[in-house]
This record gives sequence, structure tokens and C-alpha cells, in this order.
Amino acid sequence: MSSSGTQTWLDKLEEQLNVDVDWMDPAYTLSMPIKPHDMTSNQGWVHEQMCNPINDELFKSVVKDLKDEGWLAIYTRMAVLMSKANIDNIQGRCLLQTLPSNAYDTKKTLEHARAYAREFDRAGISKDRYCIKIPSTGPALNACPALKDEGIRTLGTALFSVHQAIAASQAGCLYISPYYNEVKAHDNRELWPKSDDPAMLHPMSGRLIQILETYKRLYKETGKEQPFLKNASFISPEEAMAAGELGCQSATISHQVLTELAKLPYDSSKQPGEGVPKPAHPYKDSALTPARLQNLAKVDPLIENWDGKLASTDVDYLANGGAELDKANEADPATKKRLREALELFVGMEKKSQAKIEEAMKNV
Repeated sequence: MSSSGTQTWLDKLEEQLNVDVDWMDPAYTLSMPIKPHDMTSNQGWVHEQMCNPINDELFKSVVKDLKDEGWLAIYTRMAVLMSKANIDNIQGRCLLQTLPSNAYDTKKTLEHARAYAREFDRAGISKDRYCIKIPSTGPALNACPALKDEGIRTLGTALFSVHQAIAASQAGCLYISPYYNEVKAHDNRELWPKSDDPAMLHPMSGRLIQILETYKRLYKETGKEQPFLKNASFISPEEAMAAGELGCQSATISHQVLTELAKLPYDSSKQPGEGVPKPAHPYKDSALTPARLQNLAKVDPLIENWDGKLASTDVDYLANGGAELDKANEADPATKKRLREALELFVGMEKKSQAKIEEAMKNV
């Protein structure tokens, strides 16, 4: 509840799912009216926080200590130490993403995830307080089973489809993060399907319902835990609220949208739909898909002339180095485009961090 005693959209959303902060600035997180569950990040947020003046001395110190070990060692330690600065401000896990430039290399993805784990251990952060984000390609998700065996939990990121969600389940991911909006929509609003009722009208809503219903079925049939759906890439407060109605278990939200949510007084009579309180267990005790949204399981606006057939849970998407997953990604135009653009964006930010670090190494 806000300090004024008036329930806000943020308060209401926290009743329906776990609210996470998609931002690394500890001052912002500490200022939030609720204590977020997880803190997520990506190469863009790591770079921005690395360039934050509050981290200048830390950056110089890490560069000096690791100058002989290469830029990636410096990057990895900085990312972990900046996460550590925020860990007391959250309830759950800090999430860091492996290098997107390695998204089609299992060995390098595994190596970077293990490097993060070593740095978290060095920083005194236990395995239950962090999670490694892995791009949802065949080779990258193939790193997840080995990491799980080592006690390192993972999240399937850059995820846009049911088949990627099934692959993440097969890989033993703790979470998945479907992107509600394509990454380019954040800068080019002509690509944004703006709506006052995104739960019903956003073209990605159908795929989210299909993923959730697939996971509910798999849990019922196998008893195996399924990844929690941590929805991401919101542009408006309405989209964040839609995640609650759709039945997502958590939502990772930018500081801009969180700030808006915290300012809006909640009035159920003005909402197009409303989620239910979060269950004790995300699949065992999950609610049915809301009646007004049930038809979304039968449509996919992202595929022209969709035949109504969902990806099969019988396909081994991780076999042969993830060949089946990459084949399915390539065959789905929306996933192919959005995955490529997400990786390109994050590789660009990775290269900016690399350049900043290598320039600093010259001056040590």
C-alpha cells in the first residue's frame, strides 16, 4: 500500500504476481514502495550501471586487479559486484545474462555462466540468490542441464514462442522471460501495439496463454516442476497489469513503468479485466485462464493464417546440440526476427562495455 493509504496499480499487481525490478540502480530499488522479488538485468543495464559515476572507483579497482585477465573477467566481476550492491534491497535473486555474442556456442555460454558463479561465490552470494539468463537458442539452452546439476539455476531469455518455452522446460530452467514487446518497439513506437486492453488485444497475449496452459498440462502429466513465467519488455502500465490477468507468475518491470504503476490509484471498475491473487504453487494451485481470455489459446496473431497447431511437447528440442530448437526458431517468422533483433541489441551493448573496459586497461 502506498504511503497515502490508497491502493495503487503496483500494490494490486503485487497481489497477483511477484513484481521484479528490471534495473540495477540500488538507490532506485531502495526508493520503491514495495521490496521487489528479483532484480533482472541485461547487457544494456550492466553497461549503464558500469558508466554510473557511483561506480567509478569500483570500476578502476576491478580493472587494476584483473587487467592481466582480459576484458571479460573485468566485465563479469563488475556485473556481480553491482548486483551485490542491490541484493539487500530485493527479496530474491539477482539475474545476469551470459554474453549474447556466444548465443550459438554451448561451451562459451557454459564457461561464462560458470564465471558468473565463481564471482558470486567470491562475493559471498549463495546460489539461491542469483540466476543466470541464457538466450533461448538451441546451443545456449544446452548449457542449462549441466548448470542445474551444479546448483546454478537459469532463465531462458529472448523467448517469444511456445516451442522455446518447451525447450526451456526440457533444459531445466527455473524461469523463462517471454518478451511482451519486440525490442525495437521501445524506440520505434510505430511497432508498438498500444492498447487500453493489452491482455485481450496485444498480439503476444495468445502465446503467453498457450505457454502457461502448456506448462500446467506438463506439470499435471509429469509432476515435474515447470519454469515460472517472468514476463518482460513492457512499455505501458496497462501491459504490466495485463501480466497479472494473464496469470504470469512474475513480471520484471523497468524503473520507468514501475514509477508510473506506483502513482496510479487502483480502481477495479476502470480495469478491462482483473487477475486473481497469486497461488501458493504456480502450477499445482493455478487458476484457470480467465473466461474472457480463453479464446486466446486458439489464436496467434503473430502467424499469418495460423493452422492452430501448437508446438509438440514430444519433440526433444535440445537433441543434436539444439538443432530442433534452432530449426523451429527459424521456421517461425516472429521468433526468428525478434530473437535476431534482441541478440543484435545486446551484442551492441556488450561491445560498448568491452570498449570501455579495454580503454581503461590501457591506462592502468
